[in-house]
Amino acid sequence: MSFINRSVAQDIVSKCFQGKALIIYGARQVGKTTLIKSLLPVLGVKVLELNGDDSDIRDRFQNPNVTSLKQLMGNAKLLFIDEAQRIPDIGLAIKIMVDRIPDVQVIATGSSSFDLLETIREPLTGRAWQWNLFPISFSELAQHFSLLEEKRNLESRLLYGSYPEIVMHNDDAIDRLKLLTGSYLYRDLYSLPTISRPGLLEKITKALALQIGAEVSSSEIAQLVGADRLTVEKYISMLEKAFVIFQLPAFSRNVRNEIKKGRKIYFFDNGIRNAVINNFASLSSRTDVGALWENYCISERYKTKQYGKHHVTHYFWRTTQQQEIDLIEEDNQAELKAFEFKWNPRKQVLFSKTFLNAYDVAEKEIITPGNYEQFLSSVQMS
Repeated sequence: MSFINRSVAQDIVSKCFQGKALIIYGARQVGKTTLIKSLLPVLGVKVLELNGDDSDIRDRFQNPNVTSLKQLMGNAKLLFIDEAQRIPDIGLAIKIMVDRIPDVQVIATGSSSFDLLETIREPLTGRAWQWNLFPISFSELAQHFSLLEEKRNLESRLLYGSYPEIVMHNDDAIDRLKLLTGSYLYRDLYSLPTISRPGLLEKITKALALQIGAEVSSSEIAQLVGADRLTVEKYISMLEKAFVIFQLPAFSRNVRNEIKKGRKIYFFDNGIRNAVINNFASLSSRTDVGALWENYCISERYKTKQYGKHHVTHYFWRTTQQQEIDLIEEDNQAELKAFEFKWNPRKQVLFSKTFLNAYDVAEKEIITPGNYEQFLSSVQMS
């Protein structure tokens, strides 16, 4: 299968040689290295490629200074550092490159945000453009294969997700997902001294996977897995920083009985979620198909909004009387949109009059397999 063009590619190229470093974050195996390597020939300059997983490369960046970095570069004009989070003081090294060697473009990828962000945030303030790369989006797949073919693949996406390796090798997707989950999902997390109980991390991840679409209580999960609430919160935070999950807070402004402090948690990829619970049964035999559909739609909306640089915040809404709306979207003009996700298009759904009477809603829509392409296409990059 030919290379799938990623939505951020053109933006990355346009930012090269503009006086800032370029940092691409994302979970392992989402295609960061493939993306950057596909762009390097377009730039037409000599490139030095390094990998932070190599111990000798990490040694070369100890106590970085202008002289050592110039010697490292030679006559190359672009430095590509893969797995940069593995290099101590990488933020300082990139800062020196940006400030003191301005004719060299630095591009770095990081498979987890917790190390790389904490390492570079202060040194690179105002010195770097940043992107998050996710598993391949619906928009990217539809543009590559065709909208019709991608719609035909919907059940596969709900079950196996859209990591590049899975998209390219769908015939043995289950084996590859199990390997991907076992080898890569927790790899960065296990290396952290704060993750002292790997088995507990896996239990918490499974508990979250079984609760997509529902409100998540860290106290309830703590009781379920035999840990204290603060430990559960710490591990959830680590999973979020490793791009495994993301959170939706409760939307609350005017209504008296609104839930104010609740949250839902979703997975960036349905395949990873199903691998965590080891359930790849067909949609026709599943009881969680509604949750799978909701996770898919919300994660895809999240991806394409991020790629399109649409500045929105996502919430869910619920009252103590169990009135609810799956997704509330608020843009930077405070305009609200409301969405419900229903796998069965024949099921009647009414938006809460309590919500509609309390808030000025610019758009409301029920998203089903019959119209989801419009929902996702509306946020594609032009």
